[in-house]
Amino acid sequence: MDTGKAFERDKLIRFHHCDPAGIVFFPQYFILFNELVEDWFNHGLRHDYAQMVYGQRLGTPMVRVECDFLSPSKIGEMLTMRLLVQRIGRSSLGLRIEGVAGGVPRVRAQLILVLANVDSLRSVSFPPGLRAGIERYLVA
Repeated sequence: MDTGKAFERDKLIRFHHCDPAGIVFFPQYFILFNELVEDWFNHGLRHDYAQMVYGQRLGTPMVRVECDFLSPSKIGEMLTMRLLVQRIGRSSLGLRIEGVAGGVPRVRAQLILVLANVDSLRSVSFPPGLRAGIERYLVA
């Protein structure tokens, strides 16, 4: 098994991410984190996130976030976002996310996501196929 594989995506910092000073307004990072998770499902795990939410009625809400804002990101910069799985439980994931622009670390976060039924709002176990895909990103 290939452990510790990172999923990466480049995100252009746009005007709508920024405050009047032209730097990322910190709540926008949480939107970028969620976009990265959706991209990971769609492209890294090859598991259609929209179909999962609307067809299977499953979502991945963040239930805990710990974040360090290391250096400001500015409009027009390309922020490389990197995702690694630190832990996988029955229905939860511990993720590490790092954002770097121009070789400078900008943001680092620890997230806990839960696979949940969007109707009952209860956690559910990861299906075996999805779990196997997630395990490819698990840090040893």
